[in-house]
Amino acid sequence: MKPSRSLIARLLLPLGFAAALHAPHALAAEKTLHAVMSSSLRVLDPIATTAQITRNHGFMIYDTLIAMDEHYQPAPQMADWAISPDGMVYTFTLRDGLMWHDGKPVTATDCVASLQRWARYDVGGQLMMKSVKSLVATDAKTITLTLAKPFGYVLPLLAKPSSVAAFMMPERVANTPMGQMITDYTGSGPFTFVAAEFDPGNRVVYEKFAGYVPRPEPASGTAGGKVVKVDRVEWINMPDRMTAINALASGDIDFIEQLPMDLLPMVQADGTLTSGVLSDLGNMTGGRMNFLYPPFNNPDIRRAALLALNQQDVLQALVGNPEYYRLCASVFGCGTPLESQTGGENLVKGDHSAEARALLSKAGYDGTPVVILQATDVPSQAPQPVVAAAALRKVGFTVDLQPMDWQTLVTRRANQGEPTKGGWNLFFTYWNVQTIWNPVVNPMLDGGGQKGAWFGWPTDAHMDALRNEFVQASGDAAQKAVAEKIQQYAMQQVSYIPLGQYHDVSAWNSHVSHLLKGPSTVFWNVQKDD
Repeated sequence: MKPSRSLIARLLLPLGFAAALHAPHALAAEKTLHAVMSSSLRVLDPIATTAQITRNHGFMIYDTLIAMDEHYQPAPQMADWAISPDGMVYTFTLRDGLMWHDGKPVTATDCVASLQRWARYDVGGQLMMKSVKSLVATDAKTITLTLAKPFGYVLPLLAKPSSVAAFMMPERVANTPMGQMITDYTGSGPFTFVAAEFDPGNRVVYEKFAGYVPRPEPASGTAGGKVVKVDRVEWINMPDRMTAINALASGDIDFIEQLPMDLLPMVQADGTLTSGVLSDLGNMTGGRMNFLYPPFNNPDIRRAALLALNQQDVLQALVGNPEYYRLCASVFGCGTPLESQTGGENLVKGDHSAEARALLSKAGYDGTPVVILQATDVPSQAPQPVVAAAALRKVGFTVDLQPMDWQTLVTRRANQGEPTKGGWNLFFTYWNVQTIWNPVVNPMLDGGGQKGAWFGWPTDAHMDALRNEFVQASGDAAQKAVAEKIQQYAMQQVSYIPLGQYHDVSAWNSHVSHLLKGPSTVFWNVQKDD
């Protein structure tokens, strides 16, 4: 059955682009996949933000030198590699057939510029570059990375799917000055971005890139052959998930990335729909404080807030069904080699509100309002601020809960101004576990302050020293020992508040198949039958 466009057109008529759905170009597409993603897309630069919707956008139109397969192992993508016997020189050789969307060939010079830009933004890239002696294009197809001191995470860093992934861009784009967003969205990935049909926050359109040459291996995670089996992919924003499910059942849309748990039985009862978990490790939700301003520039007040919160309340509100969540106080996520819950026991067991109230008083809290940013339009982001606000008020905090859409929050959290002047004190987000599963990649464990650390901007030389110690540790046991010290220290300093691990459930129409598992939702390999 070919999906009608009538329902989407009616839903989007007030937004002014029902006509776009009936545009001759759109109707001419042989197969168009309509998807409702976790949130709307406004920020288009996948290097300058860690927002996962922007990362997903990045995987549509960009490619990476190497990738991570479904078993979490680095694998070739744009390039193969060789490592010198002493582990100090990495040589990447671009494969044949790589082309930018404007028809120009991908060169090693483009990739060096892209790696340099990525490394300025990514917490793991910043750490890696402290060990790099040189990064150069030695010819049109060869990139050579030479280390000044041992660093064993080069390949996992370049392969990581989230976030920030090391997307390759043309040199002219990669040379965009630090702090500026790119405005040229030329990639070399399996889809092209249709700028003329982009309606920020409402609709994003991608077309199959006819010039893309996929690898010969089967698709696996972000590795293997990115074979595109549809002509177009359209992301349609439908904040009301009941409306989205009705559209899914009617065939007007094909895929919903995040399904609210209370609506899962409705999908499961419909024989034409399928639901499932596409990421085995799932996500960690958590809170991040602003270290620059009162009250959370005081570590005792941060610890009081930590004591006030508990994961069970958050996960019940966020997920509800215990089949899809687990209590987990590890800053590296549970089910990972570095899992440890030391220092986070209060988050998973008991009521510690009396301790929180006593510590808050001892710390001299003066009633300074805690500005909490509350995303209201994304099911995976909306409940946490409300639960946290109630818990903090219970122990004596003054709370200013400020509602907004997620894309506004993503912009607002970058504001380093005072909370009373457009800044903030606390926001909540979630991470694919692969984004936090070791001290090299975990953005919340960077102590680089206002110029280097992730939003919240802690200045913490001791944490950075521990991360360097982890990199230099030899062998799994030694690294595990350092990771345990980092876990204890992160909970003591409240680098962030882990609020539990959970799985998203996606839903799709029965005419859609071959969805790939992994932390990133990707649309190559997906098949849509008539």
